Amino acid sequence: MVTVYEHPLSPYAQKVKIALREKGVDFDLALPGGLGAGGAAGDFARANPRAEVPVLIDGDAEIFDSTIILEYIEDRWPTPPLLPPTPAARARVRMIEDVMDTHFEAINWGLGEIDWFKRATGPLAETLRANAARQTQGYFTWLTGRLGDAQWFNGEAFGWGDLSVVPYVAASISMGNRPAEGSTLSAWFDRVMARPAVAQTVGEALAFNKAASNVAEAVEQGLFKREYRDHRLEWMIKSGGLEVVLKGLEADNIRFTETFA
Repeated sequence: MVTVYEHPLSPYAQKVKIALREKGVDFDLALPGGLGAGGAAGDFARANPRAEVPVLIDGDAEIFDSTIILEYIEDRWPTPPLLPPTPAARARVRMIEDVMDTHFEAINWGLGEIDWFKRATGPLAETLRANAARQTQGYFTWLTGRLGDAQWFNGEAFGWGDLSVVPYVAASISMGNRPAEGSTLSAWFDRVMARPAVAQTVGEALAFNKAASNVAEAVEQGLFKREYRDHRLEWMIKSGGLEVVLKGLEADNIRFTETFA
């Protein structure tokens, strides 16, 4: 049996779950212990020394990084194919995925820092929310251009390009930043959400009870440390949240990737 270590809110894990469900692969889900608190251990930490979800375990294969996992899934279970048939088309959807993972993700993550983890309040929070809303609409415009007149980002059929976009657009919508009503992107979102694999995966994220997790209190007490590496750190600083970073460093409730042991 395949095991996927995940968190329902992780867009990276959502990509993997959609791909497996589209291919009809049975898998177990596991939420790693100590995630975000620096105490991850066991099979999960052994498979991914960065202590990030997702991780896929398939027998002796232990794989981390969502893109690498998607490549493994495509090689391991090639039918139905999720990548388009030509090299140029495959490169196009991989570029879309990269933009989603390394630029768009940071916006929704930053809003989570404000609204869920309570890193900022008052005028600072409003500045960050306004910048996030403006940036989101910019990426919606970019995505609309990538979609063009096609039904799917992948081309003629649903695939890698679509499952790479939908977790981020769904999260943006849940945070109040929607594509324009009647736009081609809005119509695409309605189509993609009609797919059972997508609806189930996005539904798992929406059903997660944020209020019951008390993470804001855990952050304040230094018991939960959010990862601020790469694009996330860049987003917070360029969007006006340098104060958030400095306070987090002082309180020791943010983290970066640990040195591999």
